[in-house]
Amino acid sequence: MTSADTSREIPWDLSFLRVGTAVTAALTAVAAPLAGVLGGWDDALAVLVGAAVVTSFFAVSGVVIAWAGRYGEAFTLPAALGSFLVKVLVLATVLQALPADGWADRRTLAWTVIAGALLWSGVQQRWVWTRRLYYVQPPAPPT
Repeated sequence: MTSADTSREIPWDLSFLRVGTAVTAALTAVAAPLAGVLGGWDDALAVLVGAAVVTSFFAVSGVVIAWAGRYGEAFTLPAALGSFLVKVLVLATVLQALPADGWADRRTLAWTVIAGALLWSGVQQRWVWTRRLYYVQPPAPPT
């Protein structure tokens, strides 16, 4: 069995998406009302939008990288970099399209995206540190 055959049999684990989404939802449930009370409801809406943007960006990256990994390990880095470039361009376009005095506070949205990206990075780090990840596929158990 070649490494390409093995990589197709091993599913990519995307369970960090469930954990990251749960942590983001819990923090957003606290941060959005707090931002609404302290800064106004446009800040609360910006927190909600920022959390949704970060969650969707990490989900898209995870799915794209897992999809590329099914076809070969060598495709994962180009897939990650390509999806990152597309997401940055989309985010920049969306932020530029928002009016300065629009329905969501751009500064709060930007800080929420930064905080969310750091949060998701921490979730992914913990997920990797607590998983058994093998450099090579372990042998099958004896039958």
